[in-house]
Amino acid sequence: MFGQMMQMPLLISSLIVHAERHHGDQEVVSRRVEGDIHRTTYRQIARRSRQVAQALATLGVSPGDRVATLAWNGYRHMELYFGVSGSGAVLHTLNPRLHPDQVTYIADHAEDQVLFFDMTFWPLIQAVAGRTKTIRHWVAMTDRAHMPPADQAAKVGGLLCYEELVEAQDGRYEWPRFDENTASSLCYTSGTTGNPKGVLYSHRSTLLHTLSAALPDCLGVSAADVVLPVVPMFHVNSWGIVYIAPMTGAKLVLPGAGLDGKSLYDLFESEGVTISAGVPTVWQGLLAYVDANGLKFSTMRKSAIGGSACPPAMIRKLLDEYGVYVIHAWGMTEMSPIGTAAAFKSQHVHQTPEQRLAVMSTQGRAVFGVDMKIVGTNGAELPWDGKEAGDLHVRGPWIMARYFKNEGGDPLQDDWFPTGDVAKISPEGYMIITDRSKDVIKSGGEWIGSIDLENIAMAHPAVAMAACIAAKHPKWDERPLLVVMKKPGAEVTRDELVAFYEGKIAKWWTPDDVVFVDAIPLGATGKMQKIKLREQFRDHKLPTA
Repeated sequence: MFGQMMQMPLLISSLIVHAERHHGDQEVVSRRVEGDIHRTTYRQIARRSRQVAQALATLGVSPGDRVATLAWNGYRHMELYFGVSGSGAVLHTLNPRLHPDQVTYIADHAEDQVLFFDMTFWPLIQAVAGRTKTIRHWVAMTDRAHMPPADQAAKVGGLLCYEELVEAQDGRYEWPRFDENTASSLCYTSGTTGNPKGVLYSHRSTLLHTLSAALPDCLGVSAADVVLPVVPMFHVNSWGIVYIAPMTGAKLVLPGAGLDGKSLYDLFESEGVTISAGVPTVWQGLLAYVDANGLKFSTMRKSAIGGSACPPAMIRKLLDEYGVYVIHAWGMTEMSPIGTAAAFKSQHVHQTPEQRLAVMSTQGRAVFGVDMKIVGTNGAELPWDGKEAGDLHVRGPWIMARYFKNEGGDPLQDDWFPTGDVAKISPEGYMIITDRSKDVIKSGGEWIGSIDLENIAMAHPAVAMAACIAAKHPKWDERPLLVVMKKPGAEVTRDELVAFYEGKIAKWWTPDDVVFVDAIPLGATGKMQKIKLREQFRDHKLPTA
């Protein structure tokens, strides 16, 4: 027997329809690449999204075709989010921080038909336009006054103006209804071996992820909030925030290219931001600006931090000095991306600050829709005792079953997706990432988690950033090498940092050596590139060797 309920497919267009009807006057504020602050509403976003869908049809885009973007967080990019997916085409967000060769490879692999870009990336467009195989139209996301000079524009065939393209449509467009399992968007991950691989999301997976991510024990967004996603819209769909805000009716503030501390702080204060989200490196820059200028946050109350482990010292600083509660979250491109969030349970409410900090420092517990387990080297599931660490596997309705075009074959193991992370899980269900499997330091047959060592180093007042990698050792096979970038004007010695670990970890975990660098390489999503550090220090001779 089936239930007798309406059959309404879960489609991305329903989010902007809801926002238009129930939160039409709510603001969407953007810092534009043209330099000004732009204000619009969900009602206007909805109308222009329909115009985008009409414009795509005039360009010959059919359902299932991939439409690429190279753009910052802004209202035009948001219009494409809904206009492309809502029409039945597939939104493909390209990462502009990649090398032109990588952008070309990914655009060709996705078989993109149209590419929309912010003018910031005009040099990148010129570098790839003559090399891509399938792109027929290039659309500059600006008005006629800010288009490239005619002599430059002539070098990119099929160059169009976004505002002219949109305004030529009347907006009288009915969102089509189709199967909710239809592909909606495409993101490529660099967290795999070899070439980047595509993760193809569906309307159904995106809607389910949006509903769960907005819950109180995850991002906890409501119509009373003002949300500023620092995480880019080209990075796993901005962690779903550009879908969550219109669903809940929250005011949305989009920072554009202004991701430096001053630019972000000014927007936080001028727009009354209550919730933000981003990777730890962004918050390091913001806190450095706030500290240097003796500032406080007047409205900010919480921030989701993920992408890589957030040092407990940063969590403590945000909470104790600025009253900002950190939602420590974890996920992957293959997971849409949110998998866990470190929200409290009732038993934590009356715990000591140190006990609560320990909970906040974990990667959190699974949100509804995600199941997880840890397995040992023999493939057997390990207990949730907070002690045993194993390979982390996940499953759920918004977790990838296979990569786009089946690259790499079947990635699943007994219908679970192996994340590549090494983790342990507490009896309460809180998961702690101890390392990426490729970053684990194997010393004398035992594992040393690099993340724990990095977090301790980050608590030292002279350390701006720290990465721990494996260095070769003739007796122990591998030993920890700490790579440190000091704060401007700060001084600390190797011996002082080694001594800083005393009493905080098992003695045999202590790094054998410390090297100081001017900068630690970061990837396109703000994560430390340990593979480059391992290459740079592959011949480093440890003093204990």
